[in-house]
Amino acid sequence: MNGRAFFSWSGGKDSMLALHRALAAGWRVEALLAMFDESGRRSRSHAIPPHLMQAQAEALGVALVIGRAGWADYEAVFTQQLRRFAAQGLTHGLFGDIDLQAHRDWEEKVCASTGLAAELPLWQQDRRALVDELLALGYRARVVCVDARFLDASFCGREFDARFLADLPAGVDACGENGEFHTFVFDGPRFAQPVAHDVVQVHELRQQAPAPGHHFVAELR
Repeated sequence: MNGRAFFSWSGGKDSMLALHRALAAGWRVEALLAMFDESGRRSRSHAIPPHLMQAQAEALGVALVIGRAGWADYEAVFTQQLRRFAAQGLTHGLFGDIDLQAHRDWEEKVCASTGLAAELPLWQQDRRALVDELLALGYRARVVCVDARFLDASFCGREFDARFLADLPAGVDACGENGEFHTFVFDGPRFAQPVAHDVVQVHELRQQAPAPGHHFVAELR
């Protein structure tokens, strides 16, 4: 056993592969920490509704802990929850980042400020090799958000599979690590049962702050 940990959970494929590896290595993962917007209606970045993320956590057999925050108080809310984990005896935070140094720097900073240590099971791994590993393990995911700078609306709502990867335009990363797309994992070897869901519609989202953005988001139910 490597210790008691929480997992910083997005609900997406990289989180899932990192969690899979952590559990296989003997980590005792006691909570999935997911950050939602102020309303609590959708998760940050991936826009997953809470009932589907709860179903996901139940299928994985790990408790879900939700934090609600705007971008201005995101770090404060996140850090406050980490202090609660530390008070409960947890020793580590697990993260699914692959190679974005700024993300790792932030994760190590907030963990250290609360007496925890950060671990990144996928760090510095080849991006395409990670995608191939995830699919070979039998995990299934749906693309729930795409950045319109890289992909059009037709890519949103599709299953993340070999056909999706083959259709990606040149220059778009297979892992979406540059923010090209985000996913929702709904089945695989660590799931007690698949997470039933439907794509209701794909809608356009134009964000003004804190940074302008143009995305297509799949509304799930």
